[in-house]
Amino acid sequence: MSTLTFRRVTRDDFPLLAQWLANPHVERWWNHETDPAAVERDFGASADGREPSEDFLLLVDEQPAGLIQRSRLTDYPEELETFAELTDVPDGAVIVDYFIGATEHTGQGLGTAMIAAMVAKIWTELPATPAVLAAVVAANRNSWRALERAGFRRVAEGPMEPDNPVDDPLHYVYRLDRPAA
Repeated sequence: MSTLTFRRVTRDDFPLLAQWLANPHVERWWNHETDPAAVERDFGASADGREPSEDFLLLVDEQPAGLIQRSRLTDYPEELETFAELTDVPDGAVIVDYFIGATEHTGQGLGTAMIAAMVAKIWTELPATPAVLAAVVAANRNSWRALERAGFRRVAEGPMEPDNPVDDPLHYVYRLDRPAA
């Protein structure tokens, strides 16, 4: 069985992130620019600790396989407002966003394992977090199914700005509450 771990993204990872963001299965949903300036713009502040959002590489047997981001919604008022327009957002909620970047790791349930492992990390490292939320374009069935398999439940649906302008704005919002002690 493979060992899954996380480590914070560093600037040395930027070429790998650019490569992953260019992979068709990632590019389709993230629609991210991959030139060095764009990767620097979108990941540099987090890598340097100048932004409250945290970017982590998922490592499978110590080899990079994916990216998962976690952020406290209160640190991003516009995003908090967007979520709050669709569902109740408990104070202290954390959001996650993610992808499996390495093509050889897709289609194996690794996304679900990554999400579940990050949620466990959130419960341990951020003990005041009452819930984890994620918003997914409704058309991205693989993504929202991974959330469901990780224990999340769909709590809302409605319009949000999609990462890819070709997508309909319809998003599903998923939530996982901290287990009772």
